[in-house]
Amino acid sequence: MLELSDRIIEYFGLSHQYSLIVIVVLFFVYGLFALTFGSLFAGITSWYERRIAGRMQSRIGPNRVGYQGFWQWLADGLKCWFKEDIIPRDTDSLLFRIAPYLVFTGVLCTFVVIPFSPSVVGSDMNVGIVYIIAITALVVAGILMAGWSSNSKWTLLGGIRSTAQMISYEIPVALSLIVVIIPAGTLSLQKIIISQGGAPYNWYIFHNPAAFVAFFVYFIAALAEGNRTPFDLPEAESELVAGYNTEYSGMRFLFFLFAEWMNLYVIGGIATALFLGGWRIPGVSYEVQSASIWLEFLGFIIYLIKALILVNVIIWLRWTLPRLRIDQLMIMCYKYLLPISILLIVISIIFTILYELFPLLGVVVRVLLFLMSLLILGYFSYRVYYNIKNFPDKVYLKWMI
Repeated sequence: MLELSDRIIEYFGLSHQYSLIVIVVLFFVYGLFALTFGSLFAGITSWYERRIAGRMQSRIGPNRVGYQGFWQWLADGLKCWFKEDIIPRDTDSLLFRIAPYLVFTGVLCTFVVIPFSPSVVGSDMNVGIVYIIAITALVVAGILMAGWSSNSKWTLLGGIRSTAQMISYEIPVALSLIVVIIPAGTLSLQKIIISQGGAPYNWYIFHNPAAFVAFFVYFIAALAEGNRTPFDLPEAESELVAGYNTEYSGMRFLFFLFAEWMNLYVIGGIATALFLGGWRIPGVSYEVQSASIWLEFLGFIIYLIKALILVNVIIWLRWTLPRLRIDQLMIMCYKYLLPISILLIVISIIFTILYELFPLLGVVVRVLLFLMSLLILGYFSYRVYYNIKNFPDKVYLKWMI
């Protein structure tokens, strides 16, 4: 945003005494943009997920309010807005009231460092990744606060589960990101995107074998940290009624759902920035892209599409995989993901040193990993085509009807 403010001051010929005013206005506008984007994304994603869930369960899903039920998310939001905000009698009233806002704030504040384009980012912090890991601690505090203050067995169990789960899975999330930080040499998300090329084989997911595996370690651990199926034990409707948010109603209940669906973009956005090239356009240098507002907008669309693809995968997983037990959840973290992520850091360091000694080796490894990924995607596409062709009665293509 500071870079953008300098460009605006230079374009309109303003003196530097107005720079502070321009910066404050830009940060206000960006905050409003992030809040609007996150809220709209959460609402539309809730409709999309319910439609996908309906088709995967051989039903239709929302289809009454608006075309294909698109405005269902808005109707649900208005319904929650006008519903009575009930505070149970024996709760800790203060903590009960502020818990949803802590959870929502913890997710929304991550948008400060998540970039949308070369110039549109709240703050290009040198410690951007550390900031994300730190600010999401508000989510843990809010969920635990909600579970304890509700004075219910179900909510307390959900809060305790959430604390153990989210704190545990923050470790493999952070360690898997270090695998990318090592070759990038920075903690800034913008600088990590800039250091990647626009072409797919220059993305960090293909930088070395450790980075390729680290992408999947991060993705799995981020799902667990975000309480998404098959790691949704803090909510676990079949076990805990609704978990930590059982006693909530009205808008306070909606804030929990807002945070959950906004977090889908956070997961996809971080993975896109660190592993998938972010807003880089193939064949266009960073200098050329940052100098054109249309190329910046195109970069934003590319970034959004990549993130939405990952969000779609997360939704698929939710309605495909069964929930793990709590012991299986913790075993996966400490016996598998944690040792693997530590090993990946060592391998990444080795490959970084080898690339400095033998630059051609880096090109060969990137190309091989990229070709291997194309083969995997090709085989997956073939299996989808095979099932559609040979089992037409099992495939329902008009999922939007």
